[in-house]
Amino acid sequence: MITTDRNFLAYLDELTIITILLPLSYHQGVSASFYLIDHSQKSPLSILSINQIENNQKYICRLEVDISFGKQYWIMDEHGGQTDLQIGAVIRTESFDHLFYYDGNDLGVTYDANQTRFKLWAPTATQVKLKLLPPNSHFSEIIKMKREDFGVWSVGINRELESFQYRFLVQVNQEWREAVDPYAKAVTVNGEQGVIVKLEKTRKSKHVLPPIESPVDIIIYETHIRDFTIHENSGIIDKGLYIGAGERNTKGKGDEPTGLSYVKDLGITHIEFLPFNDFAGINELERNKAYNWGYNPLHFNAPEGSYSTDPSNPYARIIELKQLIDQIHQSGIRVIMDVVYNHVYIRETSSFEKIVPGYYFRHNEMGLPSNGTGVGNDIASERRMVRKFIVDSVRYWQGEYDIDSFRFDLMGILDIATISEVCESLPKGTILLGEGWNLNTPLPSEQKAMIANQAKIPQVAMFNDKFRDTIKGSTFNLFDKGFAIGNDHHTETAFEVITGSIGFKKKENRLFNEPYQSVNYIECHDNHTLWDKLLFCLPDADDLTRMKYHRLATGIVLLSQGIPFLHSGQEFFRTKQGDGNSYRSPNEINQLDWDRKWEFIENVNYLKGLIQIRKSFSCFRMRTAGEIRSQIQQLSTAAPLLGCLLHKDTHEVILLINPSPKPQSISLPEGEWSILADHEFAGISPKGALVREELTVDSISLNVLLKK
Repeated sequence: MITTDRNFLAYLDELTIITILLPLSYHQGVSASFYLIDHSQKSPLSILSINQIENNQKYICRLEVDISFGKQYWIMDEHGGQTDLQIGAVIRTESFDHLFYYDGNDLGVTYDANQTRFKLWAPTATQVKLKLLPPNSHFSEIIKMKREDFGVWSVGINRELESFQYRFLVQVNQEWREAVDPYAKAVTVNGEQGVIVKLEKTRKSKHVLPPIESPVDIIIYETHIRDFTIHENSGIIDKGLYIGAGERNTKGKGDEPTGLSYVKDLGITHIEFLPFNDFAGINELERNKAYNWGYNPLHFNAPEGSYSTDPSNPYARIIELKQLIDQIHQSGIRVIMDVVYNHVYIRETSSFEKIVPGYYFRHNEMGLPSNGTGVGNDIASERRMVRKFIVDSVRYWQGEYDIDSFRFDLMGILDIATISEVCESLPKGTILLGEGWNLNTPLPSEQKAMIANQAKIPQVAMFNDKFRDTIKGSTFNLFDKGFAIGNDHHTETAFEVITGSIGFKKKENRLFNEPYQSVNYIECHDNHTLWDKLLFCLPDADDLTRMKYHRLATGIVLLSQGIPFLHSGQEFFRTKQGDGNSYRSPNEINQLDWDRKWEFIENVNYLKGLIQIRKSFSCFRMRTAGEIRSQIQQLSTAAPLLGCLLHKDTHEVILLINPSPKPQSISLPEGEWSILADHEFAGISPKGALVREELTVDSISLNVLLKK
């Protein structure tokens, strides 16, 4: 009779290869034969190689019969010793992926009044059970699930299960693990249980916005649901919550608009929220005792509870998030969801690892989990069921919550095929943007969804770090100055990034093939704010000078070819008191200080004017690289003065940038020119008299001139 005592270890590493480790303390690690035991059947293994590894003798053996996953097998040696055959590296083979790919759209819970069906993909499990907990009860019901094709386990229950909590019990390698459904759409407090809900109860008619012609027509404003409203003078009632972020007609200091109404007034087209899927780092019942950006994903398809009025009610977070999105849409603005499919919070305790150990995560050549994300695990998106999960999840958010666009965190961890499939699965007009950094993960370079491979995923926009570091200076060296802070060594590169990073002068220098692939930014939630960097870069300057540099740099973002991206509060010199990594710093560091909006209202109005200019003149939103090359002409100026002539749709416009602390004179092209923007004014109504022939450009300023 077989027992669970293990004299040695055996792993299924390929469909026909078993690795056996015999300790040297066990018969000196020697066995001339091994057998696969399946109940009463005994099949010999062929020994292919023997090597000593540390205190073990390693045997590589070939299996001569087919394995049936879902059954328990045993390995016996010539001495009568035995061990259970554990699922090893076979799960990371293409053969396994091919064998167990399931293309159904019904994983998780399919609910209706007559039957609730549960499906879980767990091909390496030998048993799976459903654990059901009725509402307001402490007594669970355990129900066996049946194994079906492609490693899917299923059970249907013919009774009303609304608001029941549920988990799965999964046995793999003789060990039982309890896990929340990775496809769970609703969860209890802190994501401890999945919950069965009637999503139709949460649905309402959707507000349809007119289509966007091109991604370069959008202006992104990145914020965090709590940061956006938590300030004491935000004028918002439900501070820090979904419904607070959706409040309209709110006022702050000076009776000035705040919150959503302010963003609309500023001229923003898209609000990008930091993650709002269920994440770790905050006790949802004590949400004001801790802070977190949200890059600790727990459950990818359920909303975070700490932004809800009632985290204990699984419906509340769903309904209130949908209310927020609806309020934003009614304001004529779209929503970008920041999604974090590159890693999980803790690999060992994640549902992925509990249900199919080793499958969902990338491993290095030593067999250890890789760490390109820097948080201890990398999602293996190249595996077919991992890719399917990501695609299913994005489609769910888009369809159920009416999300308009998605921002992929650390997108360079993911593979090109996955990102391409995401693009193909979403409605036309959905904009995808991501961090295309080349990260140290064991995925071939040619497969990474990174900037260097932009030509393979042309429909995806990527954060342009070359733009960022050229205009403001290195993000990682606080003392390094960029073009907008007076470093004239960057003048030529500045012209290249301002014209869309498409290789204006030399195509071989291009970062992107088309301008709509470039997300132009100088500040985001990561790292120091520009204002805090300027305090380091310009320690002897006065605040007025720093403000001029800040205004210039932000203005360049708004008038460059590509997609402009603003960090919330950037327009009123947001500071985090020098904190360069505020992912769990308190509200006092992270909050959007609405008093600063009133204090620096002149700068807000200036940038609002630049946004109007961008929207009104299509020459700042050229669609293609060909258009840019044929319709932009660099003016002859001495560094660091930079100028270009843009013409499109009957308009001729001059953009002049002077990052020097001294005024600069320039000879103008022939004609009469009105001033739309200078060092103190910006708008679509011209300022002052027409200018001809020559213009003196004020120090540290951006200027826009329109030909009569």
